[in-house]
Amino acid sequence: MERAELAGWLRLSLTPGIGDATARRLLAAFGLPEDVFAQPDAALREVVSLAQADALRQIPTGLQAQVDQTWQWLHATDNGISRRLVTLGDASYPTSLLEMVDPPPMLYVLGAADFDLTQLGNCIAVVGSRNPTPQGATNARSFARALGDAGLPVVSGLALGVDGAAHQGALEAAGNTPRLATVAVVGTGLDRVYPARHRELAHRITLQGLIVSELPLGTPPMTQNFPKRNRLIAGLARGTLVVEAALQSGSLITARLTSEQGKEVFAIPGSIHSPQSRGCHALIRQGAKLVESVNDILEELPPLRTASTMAAPVEDEATDNGTPASDDPLLEALGFDPVSLDALSARTGWSVAALQAKMLELELDGYVSRLPGGLFQRVAST
Repeated sequence: MERAELAGWLRLSLTPGIGDATARRLLAAFGLPEDVFAQPDAALREVVSLAQADALRQIPTGLQAQVDQTWQWLHATDNGISRRLVTLGDASYPTSLLEMVDPPPMLYVLGAADFDLTQLGNCIAVVGSRNPTPQGATNARSFARALGDAGLPVVSGLALGVDGAAHQGALEAAGNTPRLATVAVVGTGLDRVYPARHRELAHRITLQGLIVSELPLGTPPMTQNFPKRNRLIAGLARGTLVVEAALQSGSLITARLTSEQGKEVFAIPGSIHSPQSRGCHALIRQGAKLVESVNDILEELPPLRTASTMAAPVEDEATDNGTPASDDPLLEALGFDPVSLDALSARTGWSVAALQAKMLELELDGYVSRLPGGLFQRVAST
């Protein structure tokens, strides 16, 4: 992309009163942004309002600085990492996003240079709570790893909790193989990482995946941008797996958008006592597929499922898979719901002091997690 063309795209995106829908109408009517700005007022007013036509005549505040910043970003050199600005009409624009009613006019892309953006529609979205239970985080990581083993990239939002665990699981499945492992769609400009504690994870993703945003460089995290981010996650994916979600979770927005696009929604059930499971249970009641193993997802996606990429089920200890932990009577008494030591003492007859020592041992072995409020929860091995 030449600098003049870049300036045209940025000017269109920064013009006040010209949203994505209006920008798409202008591009459909006149072609490239330079052609839009070359039109006489009469031609513009056939497509947009008088106020919008007047706005298109003005140079947006800060345009030159944005052009300079973006040009420098695009031409920065990182070993093996490319920086791309993909626009509507480019041959490399993700095909799956073109099927949306509101594809973004521009996409900023950071990551390995060899990955073909037109193939991003083979991803599976894995989303969920920013504050998952220990079992929820384990499930997110395990399912993402199993999807990766089946040859399916995982797309998520780089948020804390389930998103981060899903990206990590997908990267683990890829190992050192040169293939697309995961895609992070973010709600900020690509010159910053949010949340900051995922900086190292974001760097790993750029080596074996992609980070994508429709927002200009310099855009900070703002609440209104995250639902827009969610629609791109849904748009890039063949289906969406919700691992854990409260009833007000943004993950339910992603699930709804997935369903509205005619794609599959999957949900992992959980404890009836856990607020983090209520969103998944609501989705299941609304028609989402209840998922217990990765094969429950693969069997709904026949074009992507082959004998060579079939993955083993993600097993849960509740199925008594023969692991040593399944034979532990204390774990059997604990169950899979959060429980206090007093309640566990009443179930088992053990003293609280004895339970404290045993629970510490199980916690160190990775079979139990300690929750706020003095509660403990069993963690299924996967």
